[in-house]
Amino acid sequence: MEESISLIEILKIIQKRLFLILSLVFVCSVISAIISYYVLPPIYEAETQILVNQKNSGQEYGWSQLETDLQLIDTYNVIIRSPVILTKVIEKLKLNTTPESLAGQINVSNADNSKVVNIRVEDESPLKSVEIANTVAEVFKEEIPSLMNVDNISILSVAKLSENPSPVKPNKLINVAIAAIIGLMLGVGLAFLLAFLDTTIKTEQDIEEILALPIMGIVKSISEKDLEIPLPSRTPRGN
Repeated sequence: MEESISLIEILKIIQKRLFLILSLVFVCSVISAIISYYVLPPIYEAETQILVNQKNSGQEYGWSQLETDLQLIDTYNVIIRSPVILTKVIEKLKLNTTPESLAGQINVSNADNSKVVNIRVEDESPLKSVEIANTVAEVFKEEIPSLMNVDNISILSVAKLSENPSPVKPNKLINVAIAAIIGLMLGVGLAFLLAFLDTTIKTEQDIEEILALPIMGIVKSISEKDLEIPLPSRTPRGN
């Protein structure tokens, strides 16, 4: 019984503050749409792949070499985003940035037990993202023999600029949906906060709910006109 009463009270609070809740949902959605469509710059992504594989020296490729290549991949993932590589990438492309900032644009990953390393680069320019991805792969391939004393890197695929590149960020629809959910949560939370802080009694139903007693009668409010007592009219003598 208590659960049903609590549920009814919750529905009453939401119904009472429905306009406030819908207003917050609308405002948050509009703000998110404006920011997503007109403020945030579009971000494009380019990807290149490198293969970690020992060059065939006439000997059979054994499990020991395979394990060596797989163990080196974690080290390679760190080296790719290191200043040693990115400084030369900046010099080659004449980029106006720092190795630390450029490292934030690069994501290096590989699947489990896979010798293919994916290099993804994000940038506001689709052409620049392609150039950075390919240059990172080239510089890494050139520098790894001197850094690690191994020559087991080959470029598997290069990044290419499509005719109609589409940005990967921001995802406008998801941003608006998230903002609408946040607005809904704020609206519901504010509605319950106002209901909790409002301790005034406005109607006879409020008295019934608080005191748990039936109402036997209601005193009507009296206006000033009701207090005015009309004087009896005088009748002329002789009538």
